[in-house]
Amino acid sequence: MWQEEDNKLKKSFSFKDFRAAFAFMTKVADVVNEMDHHPYWANMYNKVSFELNTHDAGDTVTEKDHKLAAAIDRIYNA
Repeated sequence: MWQEEDNKLKKSFSFKDFRAAFAFMTKVADVVNEMDHHPYWANMYNKVSFELNTHDAGDTVTEKDHKLAAAIDRIYNA
């Protein structure tokens, strides 16, 4: 579940290995470009972590962030 904290939506995802994590990141990158909404994200081996907020709205969480979070969840659950 996404957690809202410090004006950010935060969540981490775990995978069986780096290759699976990177494949997930590649799929998310396509959605990010389509939405023109670029999150902070980090990868360490099999873990991918996100922090979402909208810079144009004063670095707060907006509907745009919730839509991206839902898209990320759909990719992960596919």
